[in-house]
Amino acid sequence: MLKKILVANRGEIACRVFATAKKMGIATVAVYSDADRDALHVQMADEAVHIGPAASAESYLVIDKIIQACLDTGADAVHPGYGFLSENSQFRDALDVAGIAFIGPGKKAIESMGDKITSKLIAQEAGVNCIPGYTDVVRDADHAVEISAGIGYPVMLKASAGGGGKGMRVAMNEAECRDGFERATNEARSSFGDTRIFIEKYIQEPRHIEIQVMADSHGNVIYLGERECSIQRRHQKVIEEAPSPFLDEATRRKMGEQSCALARAVDYQSAGTVEFIADADMNFYFLEMNTRLQVEHPVTELVTGQDLVELMIRVAAGEKLPLVQDDVTLTGWAMESRVYAEDPFRNFMPSTGRLVRYAEPQGEGVRVDSGVYEGGEVSMFYDPMIAKLITYGDDRGQAVERMVNALDNYYIRGVNHNISFLNALMVHPRFIEGRLTTNFIADEFPDGFNADLVVQDDPAVALVIAAAAHQLHQERGSLLSGQLAGREHVSANNWVVMAADQQTPVTVELCENGFLVSLDDQDYQVETEWSLGQPLFQALVNGKSVSVQIETSTVGYRLFYRGAEINARVLSPMAAQLSVHMLYKPPADMSKFLLSPMPGLLVKLAVEVGQEVKEGEELAVVEAMKMENSLRAIQDGIVAKLSAVEGDSLMVDEIILEFE
Repeated sequence: MLKKILVANRGEIACRVFATAKKMGIATVAVYSDADRDALHVQMADEAVHIGPAASAESYLVIDKIIQACLDTGADAVHPGYGFLSENSQFRDALDVAGIAFIGPGKKAIESMGDKITSKLIAQEAGVNCIPGYTDVVRDADHAVEISAGIGYPVMLKASAGGGGKGMRVAMNEAECRDGFERATNEARSSFGDTRIFIEKYIQEPRHIEIQVMADSHGNVIYLGERECSIQRRHQKVIEEAPSPFLDEATRRKMGEQSCALARAVDYQSAGTVEFIADADMNFYFLEMNTRLQVEHPVTELVTGQDLVELMIRVAAGEKLPLVQDDVTLTGWAMESRVYAEDPFRNFMPSTGRLVRYAEPQGEGVRVDSGVYEGGEVSMFYDPMIAKLITYGDDRGQAVERMVNALDNYYIRGVNHNISFLNALMVHPRFIEGRLTTNFIADEFPDGFNADLVVQDDPAVALVIAAAAHQLHQERGSLLSGQLAGREHVSANNWVVMAADQQTPVTVELCENGFLVSLDDQDYQVETEWSLGQPLFQALVNGKSVSVQIETSTVGYRLFYRGAEINARVLSPMAAQLSVHMLYKPPADMSKFLLSPMPGLLVKLAVEVGQEVKEGEELAVVEAMKMENSLRAIQDGIVAKLSAVEGDSLMVDEIILEFE
């Protein structure tokens, strides 16, 4: 058995591997950059080695530094996690030369499956269903247009060395094909150092389903069911589940057997994932094989009862797999939500900063894989993932309900996050029904995410909680000492809750176990032990468990519940009546400015002072997390002033240029 494992990664996945290694009694080594000096994975490891500056190209991606860290600490094995060097065959070669075990597949599998063009050819030879397309290298934009016309629009342009949604563009016509080729090429160069692009037919209304395979060095290859990964944004997975609500047993078996055939074709060892796209008729086609542990592996672990990291470690140590295909059973249902530091109300732009408040949800069937802690930093240098929230239930309905409750109880402040959006997806009727495609988010939120659009089972719940919290504030005021005789504060129980430009009269009465709130001729019994200052208002409302995140503001309360964000004011009837006469102060007019939508690097400034621009014309490109974001003119205009230059690091809402 391996004695000491170095994890050539950071954050959540490093912590995940350390947890299993410690369970197995194996010593652990972390590596860290300047930005990660105080990171959780550094604290978890038995030893930690500094490997360079914050930029991954100078730290986590430098093979020599990883090898030296192994030699300095005596680590006899490396787990690469995902991303960074996990699918780099040169890294595998360097470890072999140094006599260090690689907890992952062999060089042949990494190289052949890491190149999407080569992988499709091997898949075809192995009898795996493949999407029609052009598997040779695309020379330039003109060549891309020519190929796409032959295949027929829509098409998908993909970086051959791509992954994580980077270097991918859908083109519906020639113009989008030319622009998509440029963007995909630039992202591929930035992320992978490989500009090769290939093109394939884009299947509309698709589902993204992947098969988890595991193989050892003794010829044993098995599959451990599937994962449904259709809920995606910008080709990146947002929610995953196992099993798929779409597949039948016959199709699952076909996909699994084809995945194992592909693994055998490249002499695969360790954990790997074969990704498929499926149409409405359950036809499925090979997309790619990821020769590493997937981000979404926890859902497979929960429904199979297998620790995939442990299996990887044992395979790397030369052991046989402890199970055969007939031993694999799928029990229950698991959901995973990716919690990111991003602002869903600003087109999901990345957010960075300190986690001022951070509390993970707990409870039956709840698992959190994270690499952060309260007071820690979310860096601009790496992926903005905060954690993976996973829930398990006896069936899909229970797993979804536990996820909704867990999201309600996940408390994060200091950075923007996507929890409201995740909750909105979970309570969406179409998601609950399991009618999923990779276009789900684009279809259901075509104009972006707005929490006001979230459908609530009972919209009154948030108003009830606001009224109860306000009543408690008032009751406390009546207990203050030193009040003038005859002028004591007397708490009323008649209020008007103002939210979304609507006024709702309520009455609130204190009860033995909480409050009785009446509105719209309906009574709500609120049983709670909540006290002032607690961020989570946890209660039974008419017997149903409810968790509402609540914050006081200068004008009322902000409440977060079931994906909705509610700004509420609780006023006396007279104050509510007078409030309609208050003047509205409009926000400042920023229409003459181009603002950076996120913190990032200004990699391209496409205009100059005095230049006339037309609506839709590219003005600038801002890069964050190695994703290029093209900023275009929303109307015709003339550039009056440039406030930034290429290479500048921009803050969110920082002015890039001004129009006349």
